[in-house]
Amino acid sequence: MKNIARKRRQARVRGKVVGTSARPRLCVFRSNGHIYAQVIDDSKGITLCAASTLELKEKNGGNKEAALKVGEAIAKKCKAAKIKAIVFDRNGYIFHGRVAAVAEGARKGGLDF
Repeated sequence: MKNIARKRRQARVRGKVVGTSARPRLCVFRSNGHIYAQVIDDSKGITLCAASTLELKEKNGGNKEAALKVGEAIAKKCKAAKIKAIVFDRNGYIFHGRVAAVAEGARKGGLDF
């Protein structure tokens, strides 16, 4: 039931948040053990860059400190790809906790949204 409700919220958010070449979409996915972030250009349908706690080899990937590091890592990769501005896609999750930590890390890394 929880995932069905999240999928409904995700569809509602996705109708409003669209990534373009000028402002790609930063999509966040969280599981119990890890957090993933990817920057997507919806007009071309490609992933421009991605980061996760698996890639960073975090011991505990399911906490806010790890999520903050993922946000900083995705910002670093975006700077390397010359991406400065994005739109944030919370993917149906509440903007709180680990999802907000990814956004905070991305802002701290220099992304504008």
